Amino acid sequence: MNNKKYVIGVDYGSDSVRSVVVDTSDGTELASSVFHYPRWKKGDYCQPAKNQFRQHPLDYLEGLEQTITRVLAKCEPSVAGSVVGLSVDTTGSTPVAVNEAGTPLSLTPEFAENPNAMFVLWKDHTAVAEAEEINELARSWGGTDFTRFEGGIYSSEWFWAKLLHVIREDQKVREAAFSWVEHCDWIPAMLTGSTNPLTLKRSRCAAGHKAMWHEDFDGLPDEAFLIKLDPMLAGLRERLYTNTYTADEPVGTLSQEWAEKLGLSTSVVIGAGTFDAHAGAVGGEIEAYTLSKVMGTSTCDMLVAPFDEAGDKLVKGICGQVNGSIVPGMLGLEAGQSAFGDIYAWFKNVLMWPGVELLKKSEVIDEATKERLIEEMGDGIIARLSEEAAKMPIGESGIVALDWMNGRRTPDANQSLKGAILGLNLGSDAPAIFKSLVEATCFGSKKIVDRFISEGIPIRKVVALGGVAKKSPYVMQVMADVLDMPIKVAKSEQTPALGAAMLAAVASGIYPNVESAKKNMGGGFDAEYHPNQENVALYKPLYETYSKFGDFIEGIS
Repeated sequence: MNNKKYVIGVDYGSDSVRSVVVDTSDGTELASSVFHYPRWKKGDYCQPAKNQFRQHPLDYLEGLEQTITRVLAKCEPSVAGSVVGLSVDTTGSTPVAVNEAGTPLSLTPEFAENPNAMFVLWKDHTAVAEAEEINELARSWGGTDFTRFEGGIYSSEWFWAKLLHVIREDQKVREAAFSWVEHCDWIPAMLTGSTNPLTLKRSRCAAGHKAMWHEDFDGLPDEAFLIKLDPMLAGLRERLYTNTYTADEPVGTLSQEWAEKLGLSTSVVIGAGTFDAHAGAVGGEIEAYTLSKVMGTSTCDMLVAPFDEAGDKLVKGICGQVNGSIVPGMLGLEAGQSAFGDIYAWFKNVLMWPGVELLKKSEVIDEATKERLIEEMGDGIIARLSEEAAKMPIGESGIVALDWMNGRRTPDANQSLKGAILGLNLGSDAPAIFKSLVEATCFGSKKIVDRFISEGIPIRKVVALGGVAKKSPYVMQVMADVLDMPIKVAKSEQTPALGAAMLAAVASGIYPNVESAKKNMGGGFDAEYHPNQENVALYKPLYETYSKFGDFIEGIS
C-alpha cells in the first residue's frame, strides 16, 4: 500500500501548459507532461501587427485534461489515489468576459470565433490608449490615486485596460459580459465546479498586481473613479469581488465531473490560483531580498521583503507591491521585461525567413528533406549565434540595442515604445547584432535592479529560472557580468509547476506554511554564474550608452 502523499502542479505558459506530479515528502518530481495549445500554435485569433494576442479557453481545457491524465499514466497506479492537492498558475494579466454562470463567452455558440470573447493574453497590447487614460485620471481626478501600489503607472498588459478596450470595441461582448475573470481564477473555479462570478474565489496575486485591488481601498477602485473613467463601467465593480485569497489557501475540492475526467478523487483539494512567475519564485525557494528572475519569452522579476522593513515604501515604476502575493506574510514586489527570449526568437525568424521561403519553393530537394532542414536550422541557430557572439570582444562592434520590441514593462511601463539598434555599418554581421540584443536584454534587467536599489529595496541574491536560464549559458554569463552579481539557476526544469505543487501541499494541509513546503520540497540549484570583473568594467560604459540611447528614443516616441 502506498502511504505517500502527492500533489499536482499545473503551469500555464504562453505557448503550452505542463503538469507535474510531486512527492510531498521531498519534492521529487515523479513525472511531467506538456501540451502545446493547438489553436495558439496556428496563430488563431492573433494579429501580431496590432499587438493582439488572444487564446481560446478550449486550448486551456484540453491541455488541463490531457497533461494530467498523461502525467498520471506515467506513474504507478497507486499514485492517483494518493494525490491530495492540485494548484494552478497561469500567465497574467489574462482576463476573459464571462456570463452569469461564469462561462467564458467564447465557449458559447454566439461568440465561439470572436477574439474579443476569448482570454486576452498578458502580451496583448491593444489597450495602450486605455492604460494612458487610467494613468491620467488617477493623477488628476482629485481622489485616491489607485495606481500608487502598482508602481504609479498602469499598464496595457493589465486587467482594467484590457476589459475597457474590449467593451469599447465590441458592443455584443459588452452587452453579454456579466463579469470578467482572470485565467488563474477560472481554472480552479472550473475544477471545483464553482464558477459563479459573484462567489468564485479570486487570486490576491492577480487582483493586487493587475487590478488595483488593495486593502486600503476596501478592494477594487471605487465606483466613482470607474464611472469617471468610462460610464460603461457602471455597476461592474459589484459584479467582480471584494475579498481575495493567497495561493496557500484552498478554494474547494475537485468536482465529480473533473474527478472522473482526470481519474482523481473528489477529496483532492484545489488551491487558489496564482501567476506563473509568483509560483516560480516559490519553486525557486525565494527568500527575503532575493530577486527571482523567471527568464522565458519575457521576464518576471519577483522579490519579497518583510513588512516591518519595507511595508511603508512605495517603489515607483514596478508591477505592484502586494501583501502576500508571493509568500503569505511578506510584501511581494513584481517587475519584469515585456520581451526577453521573444527578442532572440524574433531575430532568429528574421534570419531564417529568406532561407525558409526559398527552401519551400526549391525543386532540388524533396518535401521531407525541406522540413528536416528547416527544423535543423531553427533548432541550431541561437546556439550558433551564441557561440560566435561569446568570442567577440565586448564593445568592439559599436552596436547597442534597446530591448523594447514589445514595449517596456518596468521600470516605468510604456507599451508604446519600440526597439531600436544603434551603430550598424556594412561590417555588422548576425553574431554582432545578436550580441547587442543579448546585452540589451541584460541591460534592461539592470535597470530593474537599479530601480529597486534606488527606492531603498536591497537585492542580496539573484536566482534564475525558466527556459533561458536553463538553456543559455552565454546569456546567463552576460547577465552576471552586467549585474555584477552571482546568479544561481534553479535545478528543476519545471520551477513554476513545482512552486504550484508546493502551494498545493500547503493548501491541502500537508505543510502549515509556504516556508515549510519550500524547506522540504525545494529542488535546489544546479548551476551558478559568477561575474567576470574584466567584463563588468567593459559593460559599464556600454550600459551608459544604452541608457542615453533609451532616453533619446523615448524622447522622440
